[in-house]
Amino acid sequence: MRLLLVEDDVMVASGIKLGLADAGYAVDWVGSGERAEEVLRTESFDAAIIDIGLPAMDGLELTRRLRRPEMASPAMPVLILTARDALHDRVQGLDLGADDYMVKPFELPELLARLRALLRRSQAATTAVLSFGPLELDTAGRRASIRTGDFEQVIELGPREWTVLEYLLINAPKPASKDKLLQALTGWDKEITPNAVEVYVSRLRGKLEPHGVALRSIRGFGYRLELQAP
Repeated sequence: MRLLLVEDDVMVASGIKLGLADAGYAVDWVGSGERAEEVLRTESFDAAIIDIGLPAMDGLELTRRLRRPEMASPAMPVLILTARDALHDRVQGLDLGADDYMVKPFELPELLARLRALLRRSQAATTAVLSFGPLELDTAGRRASIRTGDFEQVIELGPREWTVLEYLLINAPKPASKDKLLQALTGWDKEITPNAVEVYVSRLRGKLEPHGVALRSIRGFGYRLELQAP
């Protein structure tokens, strides 16, 4: 999943970004509402985490603007961070288009849980477990497995293999675009090349195909999960 973090405090932003990256998210960070608005006009994200107390344009005004139809992802979930515990500020943020808020200071596990809940809601998912045939991905417990009757076999996944598989499961049975997968893997990280998607898809094939789950290449577009005939 690709996230945009909007936070002007460098130390706070660094800590949040590190925690989110460790949880498998691709995180891009900007330090002002103006820069965030510029980015959101052309780039798509799965969710945004926005601090209210930004300089110049505050987080409330940014939240209002990012809901405009000309933005690249006007319907994405927004989680507001605030040091303001006043009821008025929380209500105003929700009325302007935020989906949830957290009051600083907060614990990272709660931030991750709230973020997962927002992402599930945006994908119309009712559970933290994504499944396709015998394949199950527990997004809360960070556990992938193959389940056949009462038998369960855990599949070990690296962080980027997890990201690719999560996107494929969210889109299944429809294909996921290669460009979207690359964005989810890298954000603004230029060290990863477009060929990286093929590398992780190949690794996933080796782990899933023995269990009857295939990864089909869709020429010129991306990849799709399919169940192999018994």
